[in-house]
Amino acid sequence: MSKVMRKGQLVETIGELPKVGSVAPDFTLVKTDLSEITLANLKGSKTILNIFPSIDTPTCARSVRQFNKKAAENENVKVLCVSADLPFASIRFCAAEGIENVIVASSFRSSFGKDYEVTFTTGLLKGLLSRAIVVIDEDGKVIYTQQVSDTSDEPDYEKALAVL
Repeated sequence: MSKVMRKGQLVETIGELPKVGSVAPDFTLVKTDLSEITLANLKGSKTILNIFPSIDTPTCARSVRQFNKKAAENENVKVLCVSADLPFASIRFCAAEGIENVIVASSFRSSFGKDYEVTFTTGLLKGLLSRAIVVIDEDGKVIYTQQVSDTSDEPDYEKALAVL
C-alpha cells in the first residue's frame, strides 16, 4: 500500500502503482458521452493517466486544466483524466472550462482503482482514487509513475511530459 497525506492526515491506498517497465493493466472507463474507452483504444499513442479524487476539488480541477493546455502542445499523446466522478459532473466541468484536449473518464463502473492500485482504503476519501500519474508508451508499457505524496499537491507535470 502507498501512504499519502490528506490535509495533515495519513491515508492509504490499496497498493502501489504499476512498476516502470511493466505492461500497463488494461482498463475500461466511461467517457462523458457514456461510451467506453479502453487501453486498447489508445494503442499506438503515448498516454498520460492523470488520476485524481474528484474534478470538483480545486487541485484536481487545476490538474485537468494544466494537462488540457499541455496536451495541445504534444503530438501523438493522449491524456486521460480519471476519477470516480460520474460522467455528468465531468461534462459540466469541461463545458464550463472549455476543456477540449484531454479525455475525461470515469472509473465508476470499473475495477480501474483496484487494477492500478490507487483506491483510497482509509480516510474521508475512502473509495475514491488517489492523485497519481501513469505514463504509458505506444506499446502499452509503463514508462513513468508518480504517486503524489499529498493530495493537496499537484503532480509534477514537467517530469511526466519529459518522458514523452
